[in-house]
Amino acid sequence: MSLWPLSRKGRIIAVLAGAGLCAGGGYAAWVAHGGMTAGPVQNGELGFVLTNLAYVEGPDAAVAGSCPDGMSKDVIQIFQTTPAGARRPGESDQDYSDRLEDNRDVFATGPDGRNYCAFPAAAPRDSHFRTMDRANIRLAGIDLDGEHSARTDFVAPDGTRGVDNQFFRATGCSRSYQPAGLSINFGQTMLTGEWGVLISLSDVDDLANDSSVKVGFYANADPISLSPTRTPLPYATYALDQDPRFRAETGGRIVDGVLTTDPVDFRFRGVTNSMHVERVLRDARVRATVTAEGAMNGYLAGFAPIDALYENQFGFNKALTGAGQPAPAPLIKNTANGAARVLGFTCHGMYQAFNRLADAYPDPETGRNTAISIQYTFSAINAFLVDVDTSSENDALVGNAGQRP
Repeated sequence: MSLWPLSRKGRIIAVLAGAGLCAGGGYAAWVAHGGMTAGPVQNGELGFVLTNLAYVEGPDAAVAGSCPDGMSKDVIQIFQTTPAGARRPGESDQDYSDRLEDNRDVFATGPDGRNYCAFPAAAPRDSHFRTMDRANIRLAGIDLDGEHSARTDFVAPDGTRGVDNQFFRATGCSRSYQPAGLSINFGQTMLTGEWGVLISLSDVDDLANDSSVKVGFYANADPISLSPTRTPLPYATYALDQDPRFRAETGGRIVDGVLTTDPVDFRFRGVTNSMHVERVLRDARVRATVTAEGAMNGYLAGFAPIDALYENQFGFNKALTGAGQPAPAPLIKNTANGAARVLGFTCHGMYQAFNRLADAYPDPETGRNTAISIQYTFSAINAFLVDVDTSSENDALVGNAGQRP
């Protein structure tokens, strides 16, 4: 993969992310414009597009026995534990289901009428929320802080000690965060073109061992290029998002084919129920295998600020429309409450767990940690990146087929 000179800001950057501009004909057009033949490494540069992203989670709780007190309950399940929520003699399945639905807000709303998904700090303690507190669960990932706590850290299957993943402890007893759960792999929205992440490598002398390389993380400005069978295409071309908040650059090294990067703050986009959100990572880093064929597989990890994590992924208080305006309040409320019910927890229970298990960035006044360790696993394939403004005033950069040259 190589970075080729372009007009304007243009240069093709090998990137790891989830979006694609020009596949097939687009690549041929680059060659027609004098580009070099693509290879695993060209001029010390290599790029990728993220094709899959998922939370690192442990074994199924039922199999591993990691939640001895049971699983977390959603608001309807909590209502069912009360006398009012018990099934009445002779009540039909439909009537009981309708009555449960009619009472779905009983444990989601405070006496003052405030919804707990929107105001989780105002909620009482959720005694039905469960966290994964076992210390002997094996969990893959990265040691983020250089400390090895037998109480909070994990040991990876390969023997790596000190793996930090308090997000897993917070979510590990919720049904949707089990291996087959709905919340584990959210990379499918990348394949629908809603968002993506890019990574560039430069100053690469040797993919097997290199003491110093440069690494870039970017949001993409384009949907991933897919084959007719919806498989991401290698060597597609992607534009970098021009928003500087979605760009981060750092250093790293490659040892025995494994890339390890230095910590850097990074954020990437996401979409939930048509609402646009941001995922924020402090001290983000990658440990991944880079193959000679141009694939990358490994872990992306860091510390997620609790407020940003909750507001963008659970309460959706900061969600935006595609036009960048605040999302409609009814959509936010229905999405947050509906997701919690379907996925098996309460909004305020999750918020309380994040605060209890937070393990980084202590508040200077209170001493309470404000961020929680979180780990993702990812896969990526080679891609070309072009660093150009893709707004409408730059239509000259678009070819006759609606793709960039």
